[in-house]
Amino acid sequence: MSIQNLPLMKAMTAKMEYLDKRQGIIADNIANADTPKYQSKDLTKVDFGAVLSKITDSKKVTLETTNPLHMPNPDAVANAKDRKDKLTYEVAPDKNGVIIEEQMVKSGETQMDYNLMTSLMTKTANMYKIALGRQS
Repeated sequence: MSIQNLPLMKAMTAKMEYLDKRQGIIADNIANADTPKYQSKDLTKVDFGAVLSKITDSKKVTLETTNPLHMPNPDAVANAKDRKDKLTYEVAPDKNGVIIEEQMVKSGETQMDYNLMTSLMTKTANMYKIALGRQS
C-alpha cells in the first residue's frame, strides 16, 4: 500500500490542488488589473474538514471542558456570527473590480496555506517512516 492512498494524504493532496488552482486565479486577477470591466474571481471556499470526515468516515469530535476556566465551545457562544466578505470593495471608473492589495493578501494567504500542507505532508511521511522502522 502506498502512502499516497491513505485518507489523510488524499485530503492534503486535494487541498494542495485547490490552493494551486486558487493561486492561478489570483494571478489572473492581478494580470487583468487594468482590463476594463474585468471583475475579480475566486474559488468558492471548500470545507476541508467535511471532506476529511467523508474520506475517513470518522465520528464528529466534540469539545469538552473539564474546568470552568477552559475556553467555551464556539458553537455554544451566543454572540458568535459568521462574517461575510464583500464581493467588491471598490470599482475603478472603467468598471474594473480588481484591487491589487486585496489580491496580494489573498495570494500570500494561499501561499502560507500551501506551505502548511507541504510541511504537514512531510511530517506525516516522516512519521510513517519512523513507525515502519526507517528513519527519515
